[in-house]
Amino acid sequence: MTKVNSKEDIDRESKRVISALYGNVSDFRVNETFQIPEKGPREAWDVQVNFMKDDLKYTVDLEIQEKDGEVTNARLLDTKTPL
Repeated sequence: MTKVNSKEDIDRESKRVISALYGNVSDFRVNETFQIPEKGPREAWDVQVNFMKDDLKYTVDLEIQEKDGEVTNARLLDTKTPL
C-alpha cells in the first residue's frame, strides 16, 4: 500500500477500491473529499464517489487512511436511476 496525500492518489485509490467492490463501472468521479479529523494532523480522507453500473447511478462514501491507503470504511449512500 502507498501513502495517499494528493488528489491524484485519492482518485487512484478510490477507483481501485470501487473496482474491487463493484467490478467494471463507468462515469467514475470523486464528488467530495474531506480530511479526517477536520482539525489537527490529517490521518485519513473521507471521499464520496459517484459512478454508473447496470444503468444505475451509485454514490459511495470511502474512508481511506493517509499513511497506507487502506480503506477502513465503505458505505453505499444512494442508488438511483438517472433521468
